[in-house]
Amino acid sequence: MTYTIRSYLHEDTSTYTHLLTDLATKQCAVIDPVMDYDPKAGRTDTDSVDKILADIEREGLSLKYVFETHAHADHLTSGAYIREKTGAKIVIGNRITGIQKVFAGIFNEGPRFVPDGHQFDILFAEGEEMTLGETRIRSMATPGHTPACSSYIVEGKDVFVGDTLFMPDVGTARCDFPGGDAGTLYDSVQKLLALGDDVVLHLCHDYPPTEREKQSSVTVGEQRKDNIHVGAGKTRDEFIEMRNKRDSGLEMPRLILPSLQINIRAGDFPEPEDNGVSYLKVPLNQMDGCGSV
Repeated sequence: MTYTIRSYLHEDTSTYTHLLTDLATKQCAVIDPVMDYDPKAGRTDTDSVDKILADIEREGLSLKYVFETHAHADHLTSGAYIREKTGAKIVIGNRITGIQKVFAGIFNEGPRFVPDGHQFDILFAEGEEMTLGETRIRSMATPGHTPACSSYIVEGKDVFVGDTLFMPDVGTARCDFPGGDAGTLYDSVQKLLALGDDVVLHLCHDYPPTEREKQSSVTVGEQRKDNIHVGAGKTRDEFIEMRNKRDSGLEMPRLILPSLQINIRAGDFPEPEDNGVSYLKVPLNQMDGCGSV
């Protein structure tokens, strides 16, 4: 193996942040990093990501990229903080501009926020490739959870899938966010399941329904055989019916309102007001579930 993958669990949000390292050059990338956030106090912290950065420094690695699989609704990204500390470039799928436009409207961002993707450094197109040292990474559009979700395929052997799939006993991501679609998610999952049984899928979250330990990865073969939502030959129509019914009863994610205001900015805070303080908005009586506004 010419690269390694290490996964860090953020307990408060059940999020896995992954560290991909090219062994030949010691260049590395962080995938889906988290910013600590206390919603009761409105206070952010960097303790969790600082531990990852400390490991990178201690091992003499060179951090080149931060990959975001999508604009997360369940945690704040620390991408901008990492960029400021290290100079790493933030990478996201090029469909992020559509998400920015939707939520710029929801939060009435005004002319100071331009939804053109410039907040990120690299907008990665479907099928496009880039290298981390000698390690090849290819983008695969996997929409459905959101219209802008991307998965990142490393040397055809490992894939960072974001929220598209969970562990087999948990299933798949919800599809009731603006622009989400159950049929589209099913199609995206089929693309992942066609990659080969031995390909390893690295997850962004795990929410174990039983007493088992949380896990950060699973093989395509295990997903195809055992995934409770899409495994064992479940049809597209069966999945759409199940997913739509299930989503209709789900609560809003705990951190959706702060997360999206930060994440459409690649992790930067909204511009400070005249007192020097940044503020997050709560749009009253506008969010009807997750799928409409």
